Amino acid sequence: MATTVEGEDRVLATAQHIVKSLRTSKDVTDDMLLILSTFDNRLSNISDLIGGGGASVAGSSSATATNSISPEISRLDYAEKVILRHENPFNDSPDDCCEFLAAVDEVLELFADLKVQENPSFMDRAESAVQSAMSKLEDELRRVLSRSAVPLDADRMYGSIRRVSLSFTSHDGDIIDEEFGNFNHPFHERGGSLAGDVSVDLIHPDVISDLREIADRMIRAGYEKECYQVYSSVRRDALEEHLGVLGVERLSIEEVQRIEWTALDEKMKKWVQAVKIFVRVLLTGEKHLCELIFDGSESELIKEVCFVETAKGCVLQLLNFGEAVAIGKRSPEKLFRILDMYEALEDTLRYLRALFCDESGEFVCAEARGVLDGLGEAARGTFIEFESAIKGEVSRKLVHGGEIHPLARYVMNYVKLLVDYSVTLNKLLEHDVKDEEEEASPSQGRSDGDEVREMSPLGHRLTSLISSLESNLEEKAKFYDDSAMQYIFLLNNKLYILQKVKDSELGNLLGDDWVKRRRGIIRKYATNYLRASWSKVLACLRDEGIGSGSSSAFKMALKERFKNFNACFEDIYRSQTAWKVPDPQLRTELRISISEKVIPAYRSFLGRFGPQLESTRHSWKYIKYTAEDLDGYLSDLFEGTPAVLNLTRRKSS
Repeated sequence: MATTVEGEDRVLATAQHIVKSLRTSKDVTDDMLLILSTFDNRLSNISDLIGGGGASVAGSSSATATNSISPEISRLDYAEKVILRHENPFNDSPDDCCEFLAAVDEVLELFADLKVQENPSFMDRAESAVQSAMSKLEDELRRVLSRSAVPLDADRMYGSIRRVSLSFTSHDGDIIDEEFGNFNHPFHERGGSLAGDVSVDLIHPDVISDLREIADRMIRAGYEKECYQVYSSVRRDALEEHLGVLGVERLSIEEVQRIEWTALDEKMKKWVQAVKIFVRVLLTGEKHLCELIFDGSESELIKEVCFVETAKGCVLQLLNFGEAVAIGKRSPEKLFRILDMYEALEDTLRYLRALFCDESGEFVCAEARGVLDGLGEAARGTFIEFESAIKGEVSRKLVHGGEIHPLARYVMNYVKLLVDYSVTLNKLLEHDVKDEEEEASPSQGRSDGDEVREMSPLGHRLTSLISSLESNLEEKAKFYDDSAMQYIFLLNNKLYILQKVKDSELGNLLGDDWVKRRRGIIRKYATNYLRASWSKVLACLRDEGIGSGSSSAFKMALKERFKNFNACFEDIYRSQTAWKVPDPQLRTELRISISEKVIPAYRSFLGRFGPQLESTRHSWKYIKYTAEDLDGYLSDLFEGTPAVLNLTRRKSS
């Protein structure tokens, strides 16, 4: 036992000697104290030896309390010195950075020590050290995040979107006349889809570990609020900058509604692209970044909070524009772009739900759902108002030559584009069709409306819309004074509508019965044209009222008949060469139909009565044409260029 006591005295004496030697260098003393004080608890009074110059180990109760935490004091001294020494630890050498983080860990460990917590003065020092460390870490978090942000490559992002360009201008040269100002949107580029998975680095990967180290210590120190506020603030600014690069401005609803259409169309197109890129690429990357930095932290909730606070403002900025469009003034040219916006938001809504899956993000998803419903209602309402606009279009401008009316061109090209949105429109129009079917009386006779009940909602609505167009065109045909011209106008337009249906997916939507009925209507119009235009000509070639024999009265009657025939034919030739039938097949069929009725009748009349006038003086004035001449002239009809007959005087030999 005496030997043990003697050994302890020697150790203590050696320690006192070391302390006296170390007093000449405060920095070395502090470092050595940390080593010695943790080596053996019997050296726990070394600080007293330094402070008291060799005072007695035995003392008052306060001295005993101080002695009980002497190693912790030494550790705190060392940690404080390291923390104060580094202003930008993550900008220093890797060793210095590690030293700073180790000092922070030391303070946090001391701060959590129950023995330390019993000493108020020591706790004040430890808390002050923690505050100093957290202040520096907060600055470092902001600095590292800011300097490591990667600029957005907008060209690459836009290049990742597959686009579909659709145009109202087709191979038949459809041009919308300026007279019809409400129907003058000739081109539409449909919103595309992302070409597979696209990812970007939002910050430089080599700083991820630094950010994790900072976040971990701030959260362990109870500074999670400061941590996510700094993180969210910096990353939110970065996301807002990305939105600007994608062409999305921060605009109020009132500002959006004041934008003229051309500029608004461009903004809507950029919005469609931006929503896809922002949600599927940037927000997905942002969520992954939060998980990388905050994964494994003591507070799992901070990952969701950081992401929501970072992304929420930008998402709401996007949705605000969508809401402004949804409640804005409706017009036909907006429909396709609204449908693009609807489909883009509907497609990204499932991604939003996956990203904002926590309670803190429910508000964002609810807002997106509300804007989606608003866009759907705007699209549905615009479609229905478009049909009303077709019914109410009352321009009285005559189309030269009875050609295809600009309204028919516009509507049918417009309708063809709508087919590309069949899935969306069927969903949006479904309830309207059901309501109409329920209101329809079962006792009503069979009509177009009855036959389309087996159609899709879009097919049903398009049948109604095209019927409205046809009714409008029938009213416009009445503006022509010439009844034959009315039928040419209707033939041209009805055939144009039929061809647009047959040559597209409209045929599948409207069905074979619809096509057959229109073919029958076209045949009826052709028959009516022949009757209206050529009945008077054919009447000149009948035998009734001419008489017989060789009397002068008989010859005068013949001369009158030939003169009337020539005048009627020449009048028709002069006017109907100026009429235009654009479709080559219809043009040929009309000429053949005319020829089959007129040429045989003329040849027969000429064969029976021509010889009676051949011996008459100036017979060429009455018998101007051979049957072959007339057949050749008929080939000039419906070319859209007025012509005059090139008469050849035929004198009798």
